[in-house]
Amino acid sequence: MRALFPGSFDPVTQGHQDVLRRAARLFDEVVVCVMVNANKTGRFSVTERLDRLRAAATDLSNVTVDSHTDGLLVDYCSRVGIDVVVRGVRGVPDLDHEMPMARMNRELAGVETFFIAADPALAHISSTLVTTMSQQDRVPDR
Repeated sequence: MRALFPGSFDPVTQGHQDVLRRAARLFDEVVVCVMVNANKTGRFSVTERLDRLRAAATDLSNVTVDSHTDGLLVDYCSRVGIDVVVRGVRGVPDLDHEMPMARMNRELAGVETFFIAADPALAHISSTLVTTMSQQDRVPDR
């Protein structure tokens, strides 16, 4: 079975890499896809994000990297023949955000959503946090 792991990946985090590796063990093929979120201003270009994802997946033979910058996620799924979307969730707020989209994807195109709980050691990391910290040129205290 093929699965899609979509996201803005701006930037790619260790949490993204963890979810990707775990999904790659569960599915025959995983397409990790850079999507453009109109509500976010990208720090890295789509090309840079694709390059970083390819570098993160070099040892995963069943992972391919792609982008979809215009249209709905279900349009992409329909075009490439994918029926399952993988989403990493760090906690209840993520799940609350993801559930309406999962329901809509299922209603619109029969695309199911498979949730992978974040590794607790990485659950506090988000692309927004990484971007904010790097813009401030600060490293969090440990």
